[in-house]
Amino acid sequence: MLLNSLQLRVAREIVALARRENMKAGEHLAESVLAERLGISRTPVNSALRQLSKRGIATRDVNRGYFLCHDAQDCLPLVEDLFEEPDEPLYLRIAEDRMAGRLPEAFSESGLMRRYGVARSSLRTVLARIQQEGWAERQLAGGWKFLALMDSPAVYEESYLFRIVVEPAGLMATTFQIRPDETARLQRRQAFIAEEGFKTMTSIELFEANSEFHETLAGWSGNRFILQSIRRINSLRRLIEYRQAIFHRPPRREAALEHLGILDALSHQNLLLAAGLLRKHLEHARRSKVHSASVFEHAPDAGAAPASAAAGKVHMKKRQKL
Repeated sequence: MLLNSLQLRVAREIVALARRENMKAGEHLAESVLAERLGISRTPVNSALRQLSKRGIATRDVNRGYFLCHDAQDCLPLVEDLFEEPDEPLYLRIAEDRMAGRLPEAFSESGLMRRYGVARSSLRTVLARIQQEGWAERQLAGGWKFLALMDSPAVYEESYLFRIVVEPAGLMATTFQIRPDETARLQRRQAFIAEEGFKTMTSIELFEANSEFHETLAGWSGNRFILQSIRRINSLRRLIEYRQAIFHRPPRREAALEHLGILDALSHQNLLLAAGLLRKHLEHARRSKVHSASVFEHAPDAGAAPASAAAGKVHMKKRQKL
């Protein structure tokens, strides 16, 4: 059953959310709650839920909405194809070509239409996504321009050095405020990953759980610029993190345990300890990921043919192992 790119992304996010929350059979998949949590409108959520119901993952009650048919941790066999299907093929081709240096910094829509043989409407949909993720922008004089991308170990390391400065500082801000309900949710998710989730969760699920942790703490800082910076960096990291899963197994279980230590310190109002643990956590991630960033070594060379749509399938088949 083929889904369009938006349905595919939203369905993945709903399933990943249910698995991170360790939801049980019969739990309500409320459209309004999902839309708020995913930061999108209710229309694509409703469409994705209809697709999940056709796959036997959710069931619909005419008067009450959608509910899970199975425990979230038991439904992976039913949704593996969601994670194995390639993302938007055109998006993947542009990303691969940009990272391999096959696309110039400045470009036009007509140039990309000719290069990839696509209609303007399809291209604009993908460019809107790329613009939202922060690695391309429209120019006032017309045309487009690619922005800085994490396309080398040096740039990747710069992002971690920036985070090492900014994220711990957010915990020490005078405007920092912990939200108990969000703390409990983060603790529950990170405990699940550390105990057993890391064995079965896909690279997408693990990355999103990690991003949620860091963005939530950035939000608690009360500083909108810290939060916006971390969100932008996470958007740029996605391209690297998803590809890196092909070649290198990041220490996700250890990361979850470190997250739990930070949350424990915050729960006891020990902000100085929490900031120190967060700085140590980011430094450890910098060393383990940047200095073994084989994703850059395996990137397609400049003379290679454009990546095929099937290239996006590979990393989703990599299951996490201890």
